[in-house]
Amino acid sequence: MQQTRSVRSADEVTVEWLRSINFQVVPVSKGATIEGVYVKDLKVMLDGRGDVTELWSRPWVEQEGLETVAHVYQSATDYGVVKCWHLHNKHTDQFTVTRGKLQVSLVDLRVDGPTFGQVNTIFLGSTKPRLLKIPPMIMHGWKALSMPEVLVVNLQSHVYTPDDEWKLPWNCVLEEVWQPRNG
Repeated sequence: MQQTRSVRSADEVTVEWLRSINFQVVPVSKGATIEGVYVKDLKVMLDGRGDVTELWSRPWVEQEGLETVAHVYQSATDYGVVKCWHLHNKHTDQFTVTRGKLQVSLVDLRVDGPTFGQVNTIFLGSTKPRLLKIPPMIMHGWKALSMPEVLVVNLQSHVYTPDDEWKLPWNCVLEEVWQPRNG
């Protein structure tokens, strides 16, 4: 039975409420199925001197529905570390990996939306550069899958403020989504 209690903002999300949701884990092969989540393959120009990768371009806002960037930062996550869960009321995350390989897990917490409760897993890496757009109220986190660390560049729609960052324990729900799994 699907969760019925109405949660309208990130500050109302609790571990107990999360545990009451009947999550629908979508197979990785299906890609991004959560409404508003967007994955863009990035263009790499490669020649004998090296390479250049486009990370963001203003025309993408109108052409592809990306957000205008107001704040950019880079973060490093050590190999094997899971950084999650967190979500936002206002800002949209748009990030890419510039070194290494990353698993990103996404959970739609928009109660009135068509994809409420869906869970997507997306892989980003420097060998297949991609830009991932994550709208507000999509709980998300990531796991660094390569050594020694993974570098992530985040191109946010709003300037960071702590009052738009809600964090929950990484293992409060969906521990089983983190890879690698041997098989």
